[in-house]
Amino acid sequence: MRLKDKICAITGAGKGIGRKGAELFAKEGAFVYILELDEKGGQEAEEAIRKAGGKAKFLKTDVSSYESVGESFRIIGEENDGKMDVLYNNASVYLNGRDGILTEIAPEVWQKVLGINLNSIFNCCHHAIPMMQKNRRGAIINTASSAGVIGIPKCDAYTATKGATVSLTRSLAVEYGKYGIRTNCIAPAAIATDMVKQSNPDGPDFDAFTFLHLRTPVRRWGTPEEVARLALFLASEDSSYVNGAIITADGGITICGDLARAVEEKL
Repeated sequence: MRLKDKICAITGAGKGIGRKGAELFAKEGAFVYILELDEKGGQEAEEAIRKAGGKAKFLKTDVSSYESVGESFRIIGEENDGKMDVLYNNASVYLNGRDGILTEIAPEVWQKVLGINLNSIFNCCHHAIPMMQKNRRGAIINTASSAGVIGIPKCDAYTATKGATVSLTRSLAVEYGKYGIRTNCIAPAAIATDMVKQSNPDGPDFDAFTFLHLRTPVRRWGTPEEVARLALFLASEDSSYVNGAIITADGGITICGDLARAVEEKL
């Protein structure tokens, strides 16, 4: 029960990595607030956690909206006497077919990706950090990507948000560490989710064999559960002296060279 009686908020927890994180956090004793725009996904996540004996509440939230996020944290604060222990900024979007090279991205697409992937972190931290400061403790977990630490072709809006997430994580870690608030970042890649199927640089011509057997040193996809376990570590006291870390969860992709390269290799 590494998160016993902790109050946690997870964005985008209606599916994928966020859903697995919410389920694991609740299993470890946390009360999990599911900040999700999709009502069906959010309600299903809440029901699954409660059915398993955990504690959770779905709050319909548009993470790109400062007002919507503010209302959700107002509710969290009122229900928990201002307590906030863990903020997991997981929500992200990749707009397949609309994101691309910078000169071909429509302004509205650029703004939408920034709104969900980056502005959401501002919105949530802006409301959660004062609650954490009041209690002189807290853990913030941000979600970047391999695209935040190496160059990835044909997704410049997404890449920009993930690079900014990495830098913002470090700034928050330096600024708020004195209040007992730790801020860390997970940079996943090749995780078996619906979004990863849309976000590969080769579109419909994606070659899974080449990707897994040439570009991915561990030769397999990662799972949402594996990222959730890393998030649990960063949320818990097991990582009490970890602050400002950017942890790649990618099987070694980011140290494996040029992702735009296609080289045949006999295995």
